[in-house]
Amino acid sequence: MSRPARQPASVSTFQRAVYFLRLGRPLHLLGGFLFNGLGVSIAYYLGAEINWTIALWCQVAITATQLMTHYSNDYFDQDADAATVTPTRWAGGSRVLPDGLIRPRAALAAALVCCGVALGAIAVLVVIVSAPLLTLALLLLALALAWSYSSPPLWLNRRGLGEITGALLVPGLTTLLGFQVQAGRLAAQPLLAVVPLCCFQFAMLLSVNFPDAVGDARVGKQTLVVIFGPARSGRLFVGALALAYLLLPLLVLAGLPGQVALVVLLTSPIAAWQAWRIRRGAATDSAAWDALGFWSIGLLMAAALL
Repeated sequence: MSRPARQPASVSTFQRAVYFLRLGRPLHLLGGFLFNGLGVSIAYYLGAEINWTIALWCQVAITATQLMTHYSNDYFDQDADAATVTPTRWAGGSRVLPDGLIRPRAALAAALVCCGVALGAIAVLVVIVSAPLLTLALLLLALALAWSYSSPPLWLNRRGLGEITGALLVPGLTTLLGFQVQAGRLAAQPLLAVVPLCCFQFAMLLSVNFPDAVGDARVGKQTLVVIFGPARSGRLFVGALALAYLLLPLLVLAGLPGQVALVVLLTSPIAAWQAWRIRRGAATDSAAWDALGFWSIGLLMAAALL
Protein backbone atom coordinates (compact mmCIF):
# COMPACT_ATOMS: atom_id res chain seq x y z
CA MET A 1 0.00 0.00 0.00
CA SER A 2 3.03 2.26 0.23
CA ARG A 3 4.53 4.25 -2.60
CA PRO A 4 7.88 5.98 -2.97
CA ALA A 5 8.17 9.40 -1.39
CA ARG A 6 10.42 12.19 -2.60
CA GLN A 7 14.09 11.39 -2.06
CA PRO A 8 15.51 13.23 0.95
CA ALA A 9 18.19 15.80 0.46
CA SER A 10 21.51 15.40 2.24
CA VAL A 11 21.05 16.42 5.88
CA SER A 12 23.17 16.38 9.01
CA THR A 13 23.04 13.55 11.52
CA PHE A 14 21.40 15.87 14.03
CA GLN A 15 18.70 16.93 11.57
CA ARG A 16 18.06 13.31 10.64
CA ALA A 17 17.64 12.52 14.35
CA VAL A 18 15.13 15.37 14.61
CA TYR A 19 13.18 13.95 11.68
CA PHE A 20 13.19 10.49 13.26
CA LEU A 21 11.92 12.00 16.49
CA ARG A 22 9.13 13.73 14.60
CA LEU A 23 8.35 10.50 12.74
CA GLY A 24 7.92 8.74 16.08
CA ARG A 25 5.38 11.37 17.25
CA PRO A 26 6.65 11.53 20.84
CA LEU A 27 3.65 13.50 22.10
CA HIS A 28 1.44 10.51 21.33
CA LEU A 29 3.61 8.33 23.58
CA LEU A 30 2.21 10.06 26.67
CA GLY A 31 -0.93 7.95 26.44
CA GLY A 32 1.09 4.79 26.99
CA PHE A 33 2.55 6.19 30.20
CA LEU A 34 -0.86 7.42 31.33
CA PHE A 35 -2.76 4.18 30.78
CA ASN A 36 0.01 1.97 32.15
CA GLY A 37 0.05 4.24 35.19
CA LEU A 38 -3.71 3.92 35.49
CA GLY A 39 -3.42 0.14 35.55
CA VAL A 40 -0.69 0.32 38.20
CA SER A 41 -2.85 2.70 40.26
CA ILE A 42 -5.83 0.36 40.15
CA ALA A 43 -3.62 -2.55 41.22
CA TYR A 44 -2.35 -0.48 44.16
CA TYR A 45 -5.93 0.54 45.05
CA LEU A 46 -6.89 -3.15 45.18
CA GLY A 47 -4.01 -4.00 47.51
CA ALA A 48 -1.19 -5.12 45.22
CA GLU A 49 2.37 -4.34 46.24
CA ILE A 50 3.86 -2.38 43.35
CA ASN A 51 7.03 -3.74 41.77
CA TRP A 52 8.63 -0.79 40.00
CA THR A 53 11.06 -2.97 38.06
CA ILE A 54 8.10 -4.76 36.50
CA ALA A 55 6.35 -1.43 35.88
CA LEU A 56 9.44 -0.12 34.09
CA TRP A 57 9.81 -3.15 31.83
CA CYS A 58 6.11 -3.05 31.07
CA GLN A 59 6.50 0.59 30.05
CA VAL A 60 9.45 -0.31 27.82
CA ALA A 61 7.28 -2.90 26.07
CA ILE A 62 4.39 -0.44 25.70
CA THR A 63 6.49 2.47 24.43
CA ALA A 64 8.43 0.28 21.99
CA THR A 65 5.12 -1.08 20.68
CA GLN A 66 3.78 2.45 20.24
CA LEU A 67 6.89 3.53 18.36
CA MET A 68 6.68 0.44 16.17
CA THR A 69 3.11 1.41 15.33
CA HIS A 70 4.02 5.02 14.54
CA TYR A 71 6.91 4.08 12.25
CA SER A 72 5.03 1.27 10.49
CA ASN A 73 1.91 3.42 10.15
CA ASP A 74 3.80 6.16 8.32
CA TYR A 75 5.54 3.60 6.10
CA PHE A 76 2.45 1.65 5.06
CA ASP A 77 0.21 4.75 4.90
CA GLN A 78 2.45 6.71 2.54
CA ASP A 79 -0.15 6.71 -0.23
CA ALA A 80 -2.95 7.95 2.04
CA ASP A 81 -0.76 10.55 3.74
CA ALA A 82 0.45 11.87 0.38
CA ALA A 83 -3.16 12.12 -0.82
CA THR A 84 -4.24 14.09 2.27
CA VAL A 85 -4.43 17.79 1.47
CA THR A 86 -5.79 18.91 4.86
CA PRO A 87 -3.43 17.46 7.51
CA THR A 88 -3.69 18.74 11.07
CA ARG A 89 -1.45 18.38 14.10
CA TRP A 90 -3.32 15.16 14.92
CA ALA A 91 -4.11 13.71 11.49
CA GLY A 92 -2.39 12.99 8.20
CA GLY A 93 0.66 11.25 9.67
CA SER A 94 3.88 12.92 10.73
CA ARG A 95 4.43 14.28 7.16
CA VAL A 96 8.10 13.22 7.34
CA LEU A 97 7.85 10.64 4.55
CA PRO A 98 5.52 12.55 2.17
CA ASP A 99 7.82 15.56 2.50
CA GLY A 100 10.84 13.42 1.59
CA LEU A 101 12.72 14.12 4.82
CA ILE A 102 13.68 10.48 5.49
CA ARG A 103 13.89 7.48 3.21
CA PRO A 104 10.77 5.30 3.68
CA ARG A 105 12.76 2.12 4.26
CA ALA A 106 14.39 3.77 7.26
CA ALA A 107 10.93 4.09 8.83
CA LEU A 108 10.23 0.40 8.21
CA ALA A 109 13.61 -0.53 9.67
CA ALA A 110 12.88 1.58 12.75
CA ALA A 111 9.52 -0.16 13.15
CA LEU A 112 11.19 -3.58 13.06
CA VAL A 113 13.86 -2.49 15.56
CA CYS A 114 11.14 -1.24 17.92
CA CYS A 115 9.31 -4.54 17.50
CA GLY A 116 12.50 -6.31 18.54
CA VAL A 117 12.84 -4.08 21.60
CA ALA A 118 9.23 -4.82 22.55
CA LEU A 119 9.82 -8.56 22.20
CA GLY A 120 12.94 -8.26 24.35
CA ALA A 121 11.00 -6.45 27.07
CA ILE A 122 8.28 -9.09 26.86
CA ALA A 123 10.90 -11.81 27.35
CA VAL A 124 12.16 -10.07 30.49
CA LEU A 125 8.65 -9.63 31.86
CA VAL A 126 7.80 -13.29 31.35
CA VAL A 127 10.73 -14.16 33.61
CA ILE A 128 9.94 -11.72 36.44
CA VAL A 129 6.12 -11.52 36.69
CA SER A 130 3.98 -13.82 38.83
CA ALA A 131 1.62 -14.94 36.04
CA PRO A 132 3.90 -15.25 32.99
CA LEU A 133 1.53 -17.07 30.64
CA LEU A 134 -1.24 -14.49 31.06
CA THR A 135 1.25 -11.65 30.72
CA LEU A 136 2.71 -13.21 27.58
CA ALA A 137 -0.73 -13.68 26.02
CA LEU A 138 -1.79 -10.07 26.70
CA LEU A 139 1.47 -8.56 25.49
CA LEU A 140 1.60 -10.62 22.30
CA LEU A 141 -2.04 -9.76 21.60
CA ALA A 142 -1.26 -6.06 22.06
CA LEU A 143 1.81 -6.29 19.83
CA ALA A 144 -0.10 -8.13 17.09
CA LEU A 145 -2.99 -5.65 17.13
CA ALA A 146 -0.62 -2.68 17.15
CA TRP A 147 1.24 -3.99 14.09
CA SER A 148 -1.97 -4.94 12.29
CA TYR A 149 -3.55 -1.51 12.81
CA SER A 150 -2.12 -0.18 9.55
CA SER A 151 0.25 -2.93 8.39
CA PRO A 152 -0.02 -6.22 6.47
CA PRO A 153 -1.42 -8.76 6.45
CA LEU A 154 -4.57 -7.52 8.22
CA TRP A 155 -4.52 -3.77 7.39
CA LEU A 156 -7.22 -3.18 10.04
CA ASN A 157 -7.41 0.59 9.55
CA ARG A 158 -8.02 0.11 5.83
CA ARG A 159 -10.92 -2.27 6.46
CA GLY A 160 -13.14 -0.30 8.84
CA LEU A 161 -11.64 -1.94 11.92
CA GLY A 162 -9.01 0.61 12.90
CA GLU A 163 -11.18 2.73 15.18
CA ILE A 164 -12.50 -0.17 17.26
CA THR A 165 -9.03 -1.75 17.38
CA GLY A 166 -7.47 1.47 18.64
CA ALA A 167 -10.24 1.94 21.17
CA LEU A 168 -9.71 -1.51 22.65
CA LEU A 169 -5.92 -1.44 22.43
CA VAL A 170 -4.82 1.98 23.67
CA PRO A 171 -6.83 2.63 26.84
CA GLY A 172 -8.14 -0.93 27.14
CA LEU A 173 -5.29 -3.42 26.80
CA THR A 174 -2.66 -0.95 28.01
CA THR A 175 -4.49 -0.36 31.29
CA LEU A 176 -5.17 -4.07 31.72
CA LEU A 177 -1.48 -4.83 31.18
CA GLY A 178 -0.41 -2.23 33.73
CA PHE A 179 -2.77 -3.86 36.21
CA GLN A 180 -2.10 -7.50 35.38
CA VAL A 181 1.69 -7.43 35.61
CA GLN A 182 1.37 -6.02 39.14
CA ALA A 183 -1.62 -8.01 40.42
CA GLY A 184 -0.81 -11.26 38.63
CA ARG A 185 -4.42 -11.60 37.50
CA LEU A 186 -7.26 -9.85 35.77
CA ALA A 187 -10.14 -8.31 37.70
CA ALA A 188 -13.46 -6.60 37.10
CA GLN A 189 -12.38 -3.15 38.31
CA PRO A 190 -9.88 -2.30 35.54
CA LEU A 191 -12.23 -3.74 32.94
CA LEU A 192 -15.04 -1.51 34.19
CA ALA A 193 -12.79 1.53 34.47
CA VAL A 194 -11.67 1.41 30.84
CA VAL A 195 -15.15 1.20 29.29
CA PRO A 196 -15.76 4.98 29.11
CA LEU A 197 -12.13 5.52 28.09
CA CYS A 198 -12.57 3.13 25.17
CA CYS A 199 -15.64 5.12 24.10
CA PHE A 200 -13.65 8.35 24.23
CA GLN A 201 -10.76 6.78 22.29
CA PHE A 202 -13.17 5.57 19.61
CA ALA A 203 -14.60 9.08 19.25
CA MET A 204 -11.11 10.56 19.15
CA LEU A 205 -10.06 8.25 16.32
CA LEU A 206 -13.12 9.29 14.36
CA SER A 207 -12.22 12.94 14.91
CA VAL A 208 -8.71 12.52 13.52
CA ASN A 209 -10.03 10.62 10.51
CA PHE A 210 -12.28 13.49 9.39
CA PRO A 211 -9.36 15.47 7.86
CA ASP A 212 -8.01 12.35 6.13
CA ALA A 213 -11.30 11.18 4.61
CA VAL A 214 -10.85 12.60 1.10
CA GLY A 215 -7.29 11.33 0.75
CA ASP A 216 -8.18 7.97 2.31
CA ALA A 217 -11.08 7.48 -0.10
CA ARG A 218 -8.83 8.40 -3.02
CA VAL A 219 -6.47 5.49 -2.27
CA GLY A 220 -9.13 3.01 -1.15
CA LYS A 221 -8.46 3.22 2.58
CA GLN A 222 -11.79 2.32 4.21
CA THR A 223 -11.89 4.01 7.60
CA LEU A 224 -15.30 4.34 9.22
CA VAL A 225 -15.42 8.00 8.18
CA VAL A 226 -14.94 6.92 4.56
CA ILE A 227 -17.44 4.08 4.86
CA PHE A 228 -20.23 6.08 6.53
CA GLY A 229 -19.37 9.57 5.33
CA PRO A 230 -18.67 12.60 7.55
CA ALA A 231 -22.29 13.30 8.51
CA ARG A 232 -23.11 9.81 9.77
CA SER A 233 -19.65 9.49 11.29
CA GLY A 234 -20.35 12.71 13.18
CA ARG A 235 -23.45 11.10 14.65
CA LEU A 236 -21.36 8.04 15.53
CA PHE A 237 -18.89 10.37 17.26
CA VAL A 238 -21.68 11.91 19.35
CA GLY A 239 -23.11 8.46 20.08
CA ALA A 240 -19.77 7.18 21.38
CA LEU A 241 -19.46 10.17 23.73
CA ALA A 242 -23.03 9.72 24.96
CA LEU A 243 -22.49 5.99 25.49
CA ALA A 244 -19.53 6.67 27.79
CA TYR A 245 -21.79 8.55 30.20
CA LEU A 246 -24.97 6.51 29.75
CA LEU A 247 -23.10 3.35 30.76
CA LEU A 248 -21.85 4.83 34.04
CA PRO A 249 -24.86 3.73 36.17
CA LEU A 250 -24.56 0.18 34.83
CA LEU A 251 -20.83 0.18 35.46
CA VAL A 252 -21.40 1.29 39.06
CA LEU A 253 -23.94 -1.50 39.53
CA ALA A 254 -21.33 -3.92 38.16
CA GLY A 255 -18.74 -2.79 40.70
CA LEU A 256 -17.13 0.44 39.48
CA PRO A 257 -16.58 2.72 42.50
CA GLY A 258 -19.10 5.54 42.53
CA GLN A 259 -16.40 8.18 42.94
CA VAL A 260 -14.73 6.99 39.74
CA ALA A 261 -18.01 7.39 37.85
CA LEU A 262 -18.43 10.89 39.29
CA VAL A 263 -14.93 11.84 38.19
CA VAL A 264 -15.68 10.67 34.64
CA LEU A 265 -18.90 12.67 34.78
CA LEU A 266 -16.87 15.81 35.48
CA THR A 267 -15.62 15.66 31.89
CA SER A 268 -19.15 15.82 30.45
CA PRO A 269 -19.02 19.58 29.68
CA ILE A 270 -16.14 18.94 27.25
CA ALA A 271 -18.08 16.10 25.63
CA ALA A 272 -21.24 18.21 25.39
CA TRP A 273 -19.30 21.01 23.74
CA GLN A 274 -17.73 18.59 21.27
CA ALA A 275 -21.16 17.15 20.45
CA TRP A 276 -22.52 20.67 19.94
CA ARG A 277 -19.66 21.45 17.55
CA ILE A 278 -20.41 18.32 15.54
CA ARG A 279 -24.07 19.33 15.34
CA ARG A 280 -22.88 22.71 14.03
CA GLY A 281 -21.01 21.01 11.18
CA ALA A 282 -17.49 20.47 12.56
CA ALA A 283 -17.27 17.05 10.89
CA THR A 284 -17.20 18.71 7.46
CA ASP A 285 -15.53 22.01 8.39
CA SER A 286 -11.78 21.90 7.76
CA ALA A 287 -11.29 24.97 9.96
CA ALA A 288 -12.70 23.02 12.93
CA TRP A 289 -10.78 19.76 12.51
CA ASP A 290 -7.62 20.68 14.39
CA ALA A 291 -9.50 21.85 17.49
CA LEU A 292 -11.90 18.91 17.27
CA GLY A 293 -8.96 16.49 17.39
CA PHE A 294 -7.24 18.42 20.18
CA TRP A 295 -10.29 18.45 22.45
CA SER A 296 -11.10 14.81 21.69
CA ILE A 297 -7.62 13.89 22.88
CA GLY A 298 -8.02 16.27 25.82
CA LEU A 299 -11.28 14.62 26.85
CA LEU A 300 -9.65 11.18 26.87
CA MET A 301 -6.61 12.39 28.80
CA ALA A 302 -8.73 14.31 31.33
CA ALA A 303 -10.93 11.30 32.03
CA ALA A 304 -7.88 9.08 32.58
CA LEU A 305 -5.97 11.60 34.70
CA LEU A 306 -8.85 12.55 36.96
